[in-house]
Amino acid sequence: MTNKSLLDLEKKLFYHFSDPTLLETALCHSSWAHEQSSETRDNERLEFLGDAVLNMVISHILMARFPELKEGELSRIRASLVNETRLAIVAKSIQLGEFVQLGKGESKSNGNKKKSILADTFEALVAAVYLDGGFNRVFEVIDIHFSSHFDAIEKDTPLFDYKSLLQELAQNRYHQVPLYKTIGAEGPDHDKTFHVVLDICDIQTDGFGKSKKRAEQDAAKKAFDILSNQNEPSQS
Repeated sequence: MTNKSLLDLEKKLFYHFSDPTLLETALCHSSWAHEQSSETRDNERLEFLGDAVLNMVISHILMARFPELKEGELSRIRASLVNETRLAIVAKSIQLGEFVQLGKGESKSNGNKKKSILADTFEALVAAVYLDGGFNRVFEVIDIHFSSHFDAIEKDTPLFDYKSLLQELAQNRYHQVPLYKTIGAEGPDHDKTFHVVLDICDIQTDGFGKSKKRAEQDAAKKAFDILSNQNEPSQS
């Protein structure tokens, strides 16, 4: 990767590395490292650290911005911000996929567009910033790139994207997909309340809202709360 392309990424990230080898390692997927020399490091250790740094910084910002919320709600909001789907969205906002170093197989299968690879690489990038510049600098970088997401939550706190959260949890943990069914709507045309039933993982929840989307979100939140508090199924 050329110095110019690394500079381009630094501009998008709003951070300049003192040690560019940290940035290079953060962008090195395991599939690429396996095809290079034995001395080439992949980004998996950085990914591990970045996950912890993200959770700490996001927790810090949420406690400051939402002092009235209790631990359970803060945990749910944090989960909605650091899940694979959300991290991939943030990664795409800086065109991170253009800079990831992938092996031949992953490149052919458009690995630079996969949510899992984008999310993992972003976590590695966060760790690289933390190691290079310290806590205050990585705090600033995370705050910048998540600011629009924090603002969206602040404007409509009860309506996080529980449908995406639930789908990711159900697919990863139970290999199932939520099923939504609109039961009906009550009230006058200008003020209807919709009723949706959700089936997933042998549980059923009812959702209500002034639109079908809000009713589905309500049902998804209830199901997510139940499933996220259950133990993960044992692996056979």
